[in-house]
This record gives sequence, structure tokens and C-alpha cells, in this order.
Amino acid sequence: MSLIPNFGASRVGRQFWVPFGEEDRLGFGSVQRINQTLKVSRFSEDGIFDISPSTLSYSRKVAKEPNVRLNVRDENSGRGIDVVRPSDILAYDLVQGAHVRWSYILDKSVCDPPPTAVLLHGILGCRKNWGTFARRLAHEFPTWQFLLVDLRCHGDSAAIKKSGPHTVASAALDILKLLGKLRLTPRVVVGHSFGGKVALSMVDQVAKPLGRPVRVWVLDATPGKVRAGGDKEDHPFELISFLRTLPKQVASKRDVVVALERQGFSKDVAQWVVTNLRESSPSGSSPSSFSWVFDLNGIAEMYQSYEETNLWKIVEDVPRGVHVNFLKAERSLHRWALEDLQRIHVAEKLAADEGSGVEMHVLEDAGHWVHADNPDGLFKILSFSFQGIYK
Repeated sequence: MSLIPNFGASRVGRQFWVPFGEEDRLGFGSVQRINQTLKVSRFSEDGIFDISPSTLSYSRKVAKEPNVRLNVRDENSGRGIDVVRPSDILAYDLVQGAHVRWSYILDKSVCDPPPTAVLLHGILGCRKNWGTFARRLAHEFPTWQFLLVDLRCHGDSAAIKKSGPHTVASAALDILKLLGKLRLTPRVVVGHSFGGKVALSMVDQVAKPLGRPVRVWVLDATPGKVRAGGDKEDHPFELISFLRTLPKQVASKRDVVVALERQGFSKDVAQWVVTNLRESSPSGSSPSSFSWVFDLNGIAEMYQSYEETNLWKIVEDVPRGVHVNFLKAERSLHRWALEDLQRIHVAEKLAADEGSGVEMHVLEDAGHWVHADNPDGLFKILSFSFQGIYK
């Protein structure tokens, strides 16, 4: 039986009207459909599904009443079952190709959702880092959809309270729970830097054997020891430590950029970091102020876990049906020791004999920020994962 009851939406013309109070439980993140745009967002000026040939949007007013969690009763057992919304787990966007006709809310009866890829950001990042690239993928591969998430303690997920420890493994488990709630089994998982280890941890924790083949991409990260940047590169640990010394509210983004540059961080990284600042003062008020959207204490714990987590066991004994791809950025070779390359080369041979796969790729003309430095090259390398049997 379905544990999600009929919420009694009524249709008027081309709109679905949802009873107030039920709309909050639906808990969508954001959905964007390329060419035939599908957008679903959490916040609203009114409480409707608005369906048209070009858009489907969902939003809601903030309720004045206390938020009450829906408790659904199993008719057979008589026991109350707590229903958790997907957006109670992590904040996310779902970018869909033009040929995708599926949604978590409207298509509960669909047994086989479209092929799905998960895109994971790095430390101090957010799901928006992948937005442009995901839309390009969805345009080129219109039968696919792409799930972008804010990891715990990052972006909009920072407002979702998580119990510790904040680790690579707990971040991976969050995503597995979200996928289970959305009833999605990804065909491809792409993780940049910290997100790459999260992707490997997902493979480590998921039930075996896998129901279908999956390709995992680890972008400019190794399974084991984390090596800091070179003399002219930014060091994440030092960056996190310095950000923790700044006030939680600042007068301007420019002040933060200047402070970071004075500490020796690059202008590019400084400008990227301040994208995590949001205006906290009322609109139009003076003076303005900004606050951080992330949880720096939690992120510091996550980065420590990133340095300590060793997932070579997944690479050197890849589960059947899993293909692990490592991508090394040409200009960040300091992150890769000769030992790493040799172990991956050996793992390639072992995996081929066991019916799985390990491959190494190099992205030319790119530093650590691969999807910003050389998006065309990265797109070309990743594209074969969405072709053939994966299409």
C-alpha cells in the first residue's frame, strides 16, 4: 500500500489547488526542465500547482501556524508511520531534459523513472556550482535528469539541522536517504573534490549487489590522502580556519573579499566564497548586512573527515556493476602522488578481470575548479556516461 495519502488536490482549468497545510508536506526542492521548463520551488506567494505547456511550478506561503509533521497510519498494522519529506533531508534541484515526463509528486505510479545523474559539489560549495553545467547536460541528453544537492552544512541544507558527526560517510548517507525518498536509482554519480569521496562512500554504503550498472566520477580527488595546494594555490583548511574568525554578519561582500586577499587567498577564491553570503537585513533598509549560509563548524568537521577518510578499498575491490572514473586536472598535479597513479593503474587491471571498471582521465588546461576552468573539455569527457546503454 502507499504510505502517502491522496492530498485532495482539486483541478481548476490548468491549475491544481492544494489544501493549505498539505503543500508544506510535499517538500519539493527545485525542478527545472530544459526547453520545456519544469520548475518546482519551495517558497511562494500563493499555494498552487500551476501547469502550462511551458512550466510547472509549486510554491507556498509561509504558514503562521506551527509546523506539524504528518503522521500516516498503516491500516493493516495500526502503527503510526512518520513521513519525511525529501526536503527534510537535503535541499536539492532537479534539472530535467525536454523529453522527461516524470515528477516525484505527480507520478507515484511510475515504476521506472528516467535515467538520473547526481552531481555533488566540493567543500564550501553548493548545488548552484553545477547549475550551468547541468543545464547543458540536460539540453544535450534530453531523456536524462540531473539531481543537484546541497550537502549537509552547505547552502540551503545548512538550515536543516543534522546530528553529528559531520563526515564524508554521513554526507553520503544523506544522499542515499534522499534518493530513497525520491525513489530514484542513479545511473551516474559525479563528485568534485570532497564530493568525489562522498560519491565513493555512497558506493561503499549502498546495498549489494547493485540493481543496475552505475558510473562514478571522482573529479580531482584521490581515494586516500589529501594533499594541500602548492605555494600559489589556496589551502582549504586555512581558508575554513580564517572564515571562522570572521563575524557571522558582515557589512558587505567587498569587505570579505579584501580581507581574504590580505590573507593571501586568490581573488577568484575570495569572490567564490562570498557567494555564500546572503543579505540578512530587510530589503531596502540601511545599512545592509550579510550573513553566511553555511555552517562553518560543521564544514570544518567535514573537511577533517575528508583528510582522514580512506576509500582505496572501493577502488581496489570495485563492486560488480560499478565503474569508477578518476579525473585529474592538468594544473593541479600536486594533489596526485606517483603512488596514487600507480595504485589506480593496478586497480584498472583488477577491475577489468572482475566485471567492473576503473579508469583514469586527464583534463587539459584546467586547475582544481574543473567545471569552471575547462567546461567544454569536462563535458566531452563525461558525455560518454550518458550515451549507449545509459541513454
